[in-house]
Amino acid sequence: MPSLGSGTTFRARQEHVSRRAWPFLLLCVLATSVALGTTEPTVDELKARIASANTADKVNLCVQVAEKSLAEADKLYASSDVEKGQGALVDVVSFSELARDYSIQSRKHQKQTEIAVRGMTRKLNNILHLLGHDDQAAVKDAISRLERVRDDLLLSMFPKGAPPQ
Repeated sequence: MPSLGSGTTFRARQEHVSRRAWPFLLLCVLATSVALGTTEPTVDELKARIASANTADKVNLCVQVAEKSLAEADKLYASSDVEKGQGALVDVVSFSELARDYSIQSRKHQKQTEIAVRGMTRKLNNILHLLGHDDQAAVKDAISRLERVRDDLLLSMFPKGAPPQ
C-alpha cells in the first residue's frame, strides 16, 4: 500500500477519518429526523389559526378541521360511542360548510374542497353501513348536508347558463 507520510498507510488514514465521521453523521441524521418529525396540528390549533388567516387559507384550514373531526368521529363510532361520534359530526359538517363559503368567497380552492368533501361523504357512507338503524339519523343528515356543500361548490365552478369559456 502506498504511504502518505509519517508512517501511516492510506487505508489506515481512511479508516481513522471514517471513524471520526460517524458521530457527526449520526448527529446529522438525528437532527434531520427531529426536524421532519414535527407533530400534526391538533383540531383546536387549526381552529385557532382560522381566525387570523386570510380567506384563501381559511379554506384549507377548515377542510383540515373537518377531515380530522371525521377521523375522530370514525374512531368514536367504531368504539360504539355514538353520542360523542355525533358531536364530532357537527364539526365535520360546520367546517365543511365554512370551507365552502370561504372557497366561493375567495374563488380559490373550490376544486380541492369539492374533492375533499366528496371523500368525506364516501367515508360517512362507509360509517353509515356499520351502524344500527337507530344510530343512522345523524350520519344521514351529515351526508345530505355535505352533498349540498358539494352541489354549491360545483354550481359555483360551473354556473348554469354561463357561456363556455
